[in-house]
Amino acid sequence: MPVSHDNVRAVSWTEQGLRLLDQRYLPNREDYLTLPDATAVAQAIRDMVVRGAPAIGIAAAYGVVLAARQAYAAVGADWKNAIIADLDRLAASRPTAVNLFWALERMRARFAGLQGDPVPALLAEAHSILEEDIQANRRMGELGAALLTDTQGVLTHCNTGSLATGGYGTALGVIRSGWAQDRIQSVYADETRPWLQGARLTAWELVRDSIPVTLLADSAAAHLMRQGNVQWVIVGSDRIAANGDVANKIGTYSLAVNARHHGVRFMVVAPTSTIDMNIKTGAEIPIESRDAAEVLALAGQQVAANGAQAWNPAFDVTPAALIDAIVTERGVVLAPTAEKMAKLMGLARHSASS
Repeated sequence: MPVSHDNVRAVSWTEQGLRLLDQRYLPNREDYLTLPDATAVAQAIRDMVVRGAPAIGIAAAYGVVLAARQAYAAVGADWKNAIIADLDRLAASRPTAVNLFWALERMRARFAGLQGDPVPALLAEAHSILEEDIQANRRMGELGAALLTDTQGVLTHCNTGSLATGGYGTALGVIRSGWAQDRIQSVYADETRPWLQGARLTAWELVRDSIPVTLLADSAAAHLMRQGNVQWVIVGSDRIAANGDVANKIGTYSLAVNARHHGVRFMVVAPTSTIDMNIKTGAEIPIESRDAAEVLALAGQQVAANGAQAWNPAFDVTPAALIDAIVTERGVVLAPTAEKMAKLMGLARHSASS
């Protein structure tokens, strides 16, 4: 069995531009795109070439580097004004993932006082965002795995692994750590309609890392829980409100409701950059609506009856009351509340559990 269970990197930098593993065509093809400018990065985020809140933030950070490089070559000292439109395009690419805005603000703060060529300093900052994400994921993996006592099986939803982050993963990082420590015997993954991130991406990652995975249709999850085959549902998040409400891939809320009914514990794994203390509850989180064609068709082939319409929210919100643990790189919040979340965000890095 591999020791690291960490063999995938979807986002990397080259001097030619940002290199992304195109996740739209996995697992059938492993295509890499090299994006030369911020406009291409914003389009790649919007088109799901890269996805997952941490990976979106990392890609956006490198998008700022590309924008600054292009602007400095074109207009010199006035490059900060020249990249405003690029920053706006990046910010508009996916509205729900708060990591996107966090990364852009961090890059803005870094370039505020720069003089001369901004590329070396901005590139170093983007590299730091990437490396810090990987280290945070490994820390969360250890913290989350420690909760997996008396656990036979776990169920995950969407993709929260190396493809969705800088590397190792959030919820999938916990699963990787738990598997390496023999705390998990079985891993189940929802297919995750309509983009099938579970079937295409999570299964691909786990197979590559020699971790057995069993896929199920999203609608089969409650029946699986009733059989007693899982003790934890482990998911990621795209935004967490100040009270602990969690926005994640559509279908997460129903998993939480079913888990509570069947006595299955529910864990959310996300870095603190996903926590938005500026919004009080999940009701304030903007929910992205995507093209109806994603529901009406599959892999480009229409599956719905002609004339049918579709509703396609990309995310839903799980109330904090249905969550047993939020795992971050700063620590673990059990049965999250607004008070516990505020305490977490005021703690020193690598604190103990709340």
